[in-house]
Amino acid sequence: MPVEREKYSRAIEDYLKIIFELLEASGRVSTKQIAEALDVKPASVTGMLQKMSAFKPALVNYRKHHSVSLTPEGRDIALRVIRRHRLIERFLQETLGFSWDKVHEEAHRLEHVVSDEFEKRVAEVLGDPEFDPHGSPIPTRELEMPEHSQKPLSELDKRERAYIREVPDEDEGLLLYLEEVGVVPGARIEVLERSPYDGIMTLIVMGQLQNAVLGPSITRRVFVEKKR
Repeated sequence: MPVEREKYSRAIEDYLKIIFELLEASGRVSTKQIAEALDVKPASVTGMLQKMSAFKPALVNYRKHHSVSLTPEGRDIALRVIRRHRLIERFLQETLGFSWDKVHEEAHRLEHVVSDEFEKRVAEVLGDPEFDPHGSPIPTRELEMPEHSQKPLSELDKRERAYIREVPDEDEGLLLYLEEVGVVPGARIEVLERSPYDGIMTLIVMGQLQNAVLGPSITRRVFVEKKR
């Protein structure tokens, strides 16, 4: 049975969303990771996890000094928030003309307040898109995350080719730079050089006059799909 959305606060939705994203990234989630991601004190995280684990039904599986996981109910809420967020990003960009570096914060504010009917209408207007403007997959209406095969750009070797699939969405300055050098979802790239000492990569970006030079702090967060 679907969890009633109105029962839960914005803070709880934010916690569930970040836990899901951290689990997707690393497979394990600690209170320290959550605290760093949400910029709150570890004691606050512990209190919230205890609260969410005491709900009926529980939203998280939590024991002190152990990793955190989501229950089926918590996962559904996280995916519902992520779906709303990414649909709103597409709507803001395609329908209202927002640039891709501005949609994340706007969507974060709106994801907690729009109605289910609004979400449904947005999806219909956009034609049920599979990805947001930054290449992140949009959960389906059934709250399933589409399968996608990708790896960090940092794992490519010299002369390997790939398509850019997903870029980080929270840093406006980085998004503007990636757009400037053509490293956007769908772009075809080839690794021209890769430093064995500091991981700096020089990329040929198809259709761009200049090569893109990216450090490891960026290439670890940009995801690609190998070109067949």
